[in-house]
Amino acid sequence: MTHTISVASRWARSLSLLAAVSILPLPAAAQEMADPVPPRAPVDGPASVADLAEGLLDSVVNISTSQRVSDDETSPMPQIPEGSPFEDFFNDFFGEENGQTPPVPRSRRVNSLGSGFVISADGLIVTNNHVIEQSDDIEVNFADGTSLSAEIVGTDPQTDLALLRVEPAEPLDHVEFGDSDAMRIGDWVMAIGNPFGLGGSVSIGIVSARGRDINAGPYDDFIQTDAAINRGNSGGPLFNMRGEVIGINTAIISPTGGSIGIGFSVPADLAVNVINQLRDFGETRRGWLGVRIQPVTSEIAESLDMDRARGALVAGVINGGPVDDGTIEPGDVILEFDGRPINDMRDLPRIVAESPVGDVVDVLILRNGEEQTVEVTLGRLESGQEQAELGTEGEENGEEEPSATVDVLGLTLSVLDDEQRDAFGIDAAVNGVLIADVSEGSEAEEKGVVAGEVIVEIAQETMATPADVEARISELREEGRRNALLMVAQADGTLRFVTLRMD
Repeated sequence: MTHTISVASRWARSLSLLAAVSILPLPAAAQEMADPVPPRAPVDGPASVADLAEGLLDSVVNISTSQRVSDDETSPMPQIPEGSPFEDFFNDFFGEENGQTPPVPRSRRVNSLGSGFVISADGLIVTNNHVIEQSDDIEVNFADGTSLSAEIVGTDPQTDLALLRVEPAEPLDHVEFGDSDAMRIGDWVMAIGNPFGLGGSVSIGIVSARGRDINAGPYDDFIQTDAAINRGNSGGPLFNMRGEVIGINTAIISPTGGSIGIGFSVPADLAVNVINQLRDFGETRRGWLGVRIQPVTSEIAESLDMDRARGALVAGVINGGPVDDGTIEPGDVILEFDGRPINDMRDLPRIVAESPVGDVVDVLILRNGEEQTVEVTLGRLESGQEQAELGTEGEENGEEEPSATVDVLGLTLSVLDDEQRDAFGIDAAVNGVLIADVSEGSEAEEKGVVAGEVIVEIAQETMATPADVEARISELREEGRRNALLMVAQADGTLRFVTLRMD
């Protein structure tokens, strides 16, 4: 304390000296040179969020969970000296097998803390799935000290959301969801939660970024914020300055385990649909298109003569899925879904999942260089996940004429006959041209092409013989194309697209 006062005193003397110097008049010449700088309008954050926080604290809850777990390790039986008068007692209590005392299983109760918020007066509460996952008991603690047992209404691991229900004696204070799509980078936000067990903690920050993909799940579209989010904040709300929930705090990036100003929230516009389904059905019911997709890279866009890389490239169609009738085919590029543009591959799963099961939607695709709109009736994703087998259209090629092995683009190609199918274990449903070998150091090798795979199409034309491949490559070169887009099938029929330079 003494040292602090001493330092403060020296600073005070220094500031006094600076003040004395600053009031000395400048020479006339210097005065003329010192043009006055127009004052900048003060830029402040919100004057205070006290009133806003006061009105929201009662609707934010702490969630305490407990779980009984068994350790993999076991506790050894206490060692009793041979001949001890207690030896028979311990043998009877712990048991013996072949003269050996078995180990004693150990179990322990694990407790964890998280956050949540009330969305209805009758006791519906939103939190993260990982906060309550595999819990035996869930307790919801309110700001007034009340504690209520909660039951799980439904969970969705894909978006890490969960809906709980408590039975309150009186109507609860609750909050409303806002429009997360309206939030802009730089907008003020406020987080309330239970960091490190310190309930009712308020922090403020801004929206740092939107649309973050942190590889947490297939529907990543996180809001990034620098509002302090720590362990225990999971499941708590992120508010706008109107007191509306525009995000559910879910994850942080931190090498220390504490906040470093990089937190992530599930946007409300994504969460609301999931929460409504959990409330109504106890489970999610997502739309399903029944395709496997991959990104449209700049090379793929060039090979398809697209103006820029956009959309989602269809790599395969699921057997029995909504578009297994040929409505959408491998090699198509999905550009729009139900009037919403697909700028990036990861946009499509999220937009489809948000669409109601059974809806009839228009899908804009690029096929053979031309845009066309097809009509699709959506299935249900949860049902479609049971159909793991990938379907391929596989045209009947009839009796293939023998063709010499050829080398092209670093690939040694040959006819796919029964002998080659057996040698490489290729499924009978796969048709095309066999890749018998891949040149070492070639671009094809760098892109993961291996012997035993099959070229199904090149630039959306079906390949049946090595001569077909040579002819198609020549055509593309004559058209001025620099890349060839190959649809390649693995031995089990799984499809993917590879672009190879032709120069």
